Amino acid sequence: MRLLVVEDEPTLCEQLKLALQEQGYVVDIASNGEDALHFGKEEAIDAAILDLGLPKLDGISVLKGWRAAQKTFPVIILTARDNWSEKVAGIDSGADDYITKPFHMEELLARVRSVIRRSTGHSSSVISIQGLTLDLASNRVSLDGNTINLTSYELRLLSYLMHHPNKVIDKTTLSEHLYAYDEDKDSNTIEVFIARLRKKLPEGLIETVRGLGYRLNDHA
Repeated sequence: MRLLVVEDEPTLCEQLKLALQEQGYVVDIASNGEDALHFGKEEAIDAAILDLGLPKLDGISVLKGWRAAQKTFPVIILTARDNWSEKVAGIDSGADDYITKPFHMEELLARVRSVIRRSTGHSSSVISIQGLTLDLASNRVSLDGNTINLTSYELRLLSYLMHHPNKVIDKTTLSEHLYAYDEDKDSNTIEVFIARLRKKLPEGLIETVRGLGYRLNDHA
């Protein structure tokens, strides 16, 4: 899953980036409102963490711009402690959640997992499909109770497919959600990762839909 972090304070921004990457997310950064507005409109984002006090364009304006452009990815806003008016303005402008500074990183990570779950229609932090289980809190993947060891890219790919079961997803879309903006996006490598995953998963779980892409089948 690919996240956009919009924060102009360098130390906090780096802390957020590292913590999210350790959880397996692809992370892009914007340090001002103008870049954030453009990035959210043009790139494939699964969720955003948005500070409201930004240079060039404030966070509320960024959020309104995303929603006006029909961008529906979930947004968590960062607000100053006890500034209830910012929280209200953020929620009214289309934010899905908020967290006040300073905050514990574990809480932010939990909120990120929560908004992504809700946006993809999952109510639990554990996604199970035909005996295959993904624990979003630990990034542990198991099959019938037995842990499956995956590389970071295999995990990213499988996680995205499991968040969107029974949907045909083309290679371009998958590559957009596997790589950050400054990484080379080679959709041909998706075939390699799919082949590796198929060796570790039950036959037929990941289906190739010729000419269209791949589908993770949930027949439960």
